Formats: sequence, C-alpha cells, structure tokens
Amino acid sequence: QLHASGGGLVQPGGSLRLSCTASELTLRSYTIVWFRQAPGKEREGISCIRRTSTGTNYADSVKARFTISRDGAKNTVYLQMNSLKPEDTAVYYCAAAARGICSWSGSDFRYWGQGTQVTVSS
Repeated sequence: QLHASGGGLVQPGGSLRLSCTASELTLRSYTIVWFRQAPGKEREGISCIRRTSTGTNYADSVKARFTISRDGAKNTVYLQMNSLKPEDTAVYYCAAAARGICSWSGSDFRYWGQGTQVTVSS
C-alpha cells in the first residue's frame, strides 16, 4: 500500500530525494518512518515525521544531512538526502503507523513500501 521511489546511483557528496506515496492511505493521518537496510546489517530507522503534525526525528547517522517532509496535497512524504556518503548505501523503505509518536522499531509499523535502492559510490 506504500510505494517508495527515487533511489539510484549517486557520487559521494551528492543528493537524492526519495518519495513515499500511498494508494489507499491518507499519509497525513499516519506517522511515517524511513528505514534502511544495508547488506549484512540490521534494518535502521533513520527519519520520522509524526502524523497530523510537522514534528520530526532523525537518527544521529543522518542528522543535519537528511530532511523528511510531507506534502498533504500530493499524499507524499519525502526524504531529502544531502551530503551522501558511501555508508548511506542501502535499500530504503517507508513505513506507516497510526500511532502519533515516532518509533525506530519496525514491528510498530503496519504498512510498508517495497524499498528503493540507494547506492553512493564514485
């Protein structure tokens, strides 16, 4: 029910913007988290925007480089990623939960996108 897009190959220091859209959910009614999973590593919650508000949270690994935002009219949540590093290489997923607070625990999220690959390499 969620669709993540916008991944690709980018050089270190570059930028990408990921999008999370939904066909049957009104995303402003859900807390949305971007997770990522690199090969051989555990899934990591990196950015959250709380439902019905603009409150956001970021993991230390992406703070000051990534920005999460919401466009209610387009029913889309974005993840703007700047100053990308090779260690940002991963599959990125968006997930939605009806709860009003942020969580980095994947089990708290009922709805998931299919993932989009981000590769940072020269």
